[in-house]
Amino acid sequence: MKGQWIGDFEGTSSGEIILNLDETDDAYEGIAYLHESTKELPSTAVLIKTPNKNPSSSFTINDIFPINPKTGFVDTVENVQALQPQGFTFPNSVNADFRLENLTLNIKWDTDIGTTGSCVLHRKSDDSLSVLDAEQKNWAEFKEYVSGLHGPRKLIFRGQNKPWRLRTGYHRTGRANLIHFLNSDIPMLHQKLSARTKHVFNLDNPKENGAFLNLVQHHGYPTPLLDWTYSPFVALFFAYRGISSQESKEAEPSENIRVLIFNLGAWEKDFIQGTSLISSVRHLSVGEFLAIENERMIPQQAVTTVTNIDDIESYVSQREAHMGKKYLTALDIPVSERSSIIKELSYMGITAGALFPGLDGACEELKERNF
Repeated sequence: MKGQWIGDFEGTSSGEIILNLDETDDAYEGIAYLHESTKELPSTAVLIKTPNKNPSSSFTINDIFPINPKTGFVDTVENVQALQPQGFTFPNSVNADFRLENLTLNIKWDTDIGTTGSCVLHRKSDDSLSVLDAEQKNWAEFKEYVSGLHGPRKLIFRGQNKPWRLRTGYHRTGRANLIHFLNSDIPMLHQKLSARTKHVFNLDNPKENGAFLNLVQHHGYPTPLLDWTYSPFVALFFAYRGISSQESKEAEPSENIRVLIFNLGAWEKDFIQGTSLISSVRHLSVGEFLAIENERMIPQQAVTTVTNIDDIESYVSQREAHMGKKYLTALDIPVSERSSIIKELSYMGITAGALFPGLDGACEELKERNF
């Protein structure tokens, strides 16, 4: 039951529901956002904690809050009512029924004011691959293709070992409740890491908060950030990183690495950008964070996306269909071409030693050279 579930609900009213659940020792806990299809009713946030970890359970919920349409955050009933000229009646409690069958979650509810609702939510399996229709390129074709791209710093690139679907490290762990992440994980990380960094990050400062998240991301902690680069060749290096020369020699002809291309310029123009992880609405936003204690950001030409979405590809696809534009494309290059590509990238100065200043990067580069 853990993870992010998104779908439509119907009943007394209708709209979209976004359910984010984490697994605890004895239950599932998180938050649901219900966005009404009519502007006459406010969106709602519901704090959820199941009574146990059974696939089926019925329970009462008392933590229900309206969302202020101006701020996008939870507010008091009185404040939100003042913004709705026609008025509305808001429930104090909800009786909910959850039924999980494989990757389908059925939910029904009724409230103390007589309203009802239901939804059937579906989620992809964690090991499902990307559904992007990628273009197949060899090394020569890749160089020719990217040299013909226009608009410097309007496109960003990401390299992956396999055609995995696009997900953040945080969501790949199965977690989805970002409120818990911000209220528990981040303070713990800040406490532990402040003794190991020269700079003590002020998390109340949005720029430093973003820089802190980016720092822990680059050192292996799962966050709702995704790393990209302005360089297609740096992205290609990361796509092959972790694949050994022997593995590339033994690779099947059908085995590919992937480079993703995201039209940053068009996306920023068409959609509001925000870095709030606890927004009630889904968003994929681009941020260039301060490189505090994070010198590798500069040689990597790094840029980061921030999101509260698990299935990023489906979200981008929906936006593409709505706008009639293409924002995300993919190129697949054979794993078997690794050796020649890594050799040429080293002539460009794209090596582990250059991209990861310090002992780890130097050793990784020399390992590649000598072994």
